[in-house]
Amino acid sequence: MNTNQLSERLSIVASFVPKDTVLADIGSDHAYLPCYLMNKGKIRRAIAGEVVKGPFEAASRNVALNGFTDRIEVRLANGLQAIEETDHVETVTIAGMGGTLITSILEAGKDRLTHVQRIIVQPNLHAIAIREWAVENEFCIVDEEILLEDSKIYEVLVLERGTAEYSKADLLVGPVLRHKRSNVFQAKWERELQEWQRVIKALEKAEQTEEIKQKRANVQENIELVRKVLAHEEE
Repeated sequence: MNTNQLSERLSIVASFVPKDTVLADIGSDHAYLPCYLMNKGKIRRAIAGEVVKGPFEAASRNVALNGFTDRIEVRLANGLQAIEETDHVETVTIAGMGGTLITSILEAGKDRLTHVQRIIVQPNLHAIAIREWAVENEFCIVDEEILLEDSKIYEVLVLERGTAEYSKADLLVGPVLRHKRSNVFQAKWERELQEWQRVIKALEKAEQTEEIKQKRANVQENIELVRKVLAHEEE
């Protein structure tokens, strides 16, 4: 992967970035995404935010090598603290982290989202946390993709300002993904069902404390929700 050739998951993230936007790529690592988008003439300006010094320095080198130091600013900052009010950032991308971490970044820095109209995230797992955050903060899910890359399944979520009502199944599996119903989507949730069944069996053997009973009920509810989705049954 480099500034001219992205991984498949980052290519999908890039495909959702609006033309001529001002971008903030949080956890930018080598600044591959903003440099790629600038090379394609897709964005006006970008902030590449990185909290770790090594990746920050790598991002700075890549931006300089591509000749974009006047249009991509690399900042050493924690999460959305990389964004300033005067940047007028319109689009935020966060890729390659767990859904819980992405959610905590969005929550901790939501005062920095004043001008942001679109958030594109690629969680490695636990995408439900991001969907729940979106509902609570008046963002709706306008698109989603799911893909298999290097034997791992990734999801990409696109959020825009607005409100929508989602069922528990929507939040768990994705309101858009459940209707696209790709082979990867089917495989992911069949695998999850198998794992949950193993969890249920383990919990049945454990001492039946209130905590264990509640955990078992939660897992069983997820199993029923996903089974209905895969069977094309409405809730």
